[in-house]
Amino acid sequence: MIKILLNDGLQRGAIEKLIDLGFEVVSQHYEKDLLGDKLKDYDCLVVRSATKVTKEILEKVATGKLKLIIRAGVGVDNIDIIEAEKYGIVVKNTPYASSNSVAELALGHMFAVARFLGTSNYTMRKGEWNKKEYKGIEIEGKTLGIVGMGRIGKALATKAEALGMNVIYNDSFGRLEDVKFEYYELEDLLRKADFVSLHVPYDESKGYLIGKEEFNIIKEGAYIINCARGKVVDEEALLEALDSGKISGAGIDVFEVEPNTNERLVNHPRVSCTPHIGASTIEAQDRIGEEVVSIIKDFFN
Repeated sequence: MIKILLNDGLQRGAIEKLIDLGFEVVSQHYEKDLLGDKLKDYDCLVVRSATKVTKEILEKVATGKLKLIIRAGVGVDNIDIIEAEKYGIVVKNTPYASSNSVAELALGHMFAVARFLGTSNYTMRKGEWNKKEYKGIEIEGKTLGIVGMGRIGKALATKAEALGMNVIYNDSFGRLEDVKFEYYELEDLLRKADFVSLHVPYDESKGYLIGKEEFNIIKEGAYIINCARGKVVDEEALLEALDSGKISGAGIDVFEVEPNTNERLVNHPRVSCTPHIGASTIEAQDRIGEEVVSIIKDFFN
């Protein structure tokens, strides 16, 4: 019987479907010091972001049964893919499931920073009535620069256009034939956009995509939204840009260190922050579970 380890859990409905299909499913979390040894008895591993599948773990399962690793989510930066391939282990993810949820969260952060929703909520709970301090802006008519026009970027573009925003984009693949919006090189996009929303993976070889140099050229008073990966943005450079007024606000769902340790950033009055919840909707998690079941079913068919 094919054995599957859900090291970070999975939706109950998905687990029941896997059992009905004849798979042996174990939903239990093993820390890194135990995971490698335990995995020798499993054919498939399913993880979320909590589990890091490192070279050391994969070396231990080299002579075991493991054939498939699935990231129940989009990013696979917590899995050493090169090492996995060395041992003939296939790595898959669920790229379709959470696009809408992340796009909606990005929009939520845009509204939050444009209208001081987080700060005013906090100060009102402290008994303050700072009505005159919170003069925001409307997002209708503003230019949204999307960096990374993949599934999430496209979902966000559609929603932003419906709200009356002018959408432009940049993508590592250049101008895309299936995208109707105007393409800009990154520096030109940063100079033009009122809101910059990031939807790209982190490239360790290149480091920060948005650092001090990029904040120097970004449009005066722009807003930046990061629902991608924490290390895409240099947090210290971001704080400098916030403090100087170069940018008017930031919406952040991801951080350089998670759980977050940068208290100054999350407590900044012009920052809207969430604890990496881009895919944390009932609908997205149901779709992730369905995708995981489909991948496993097809792979071991």
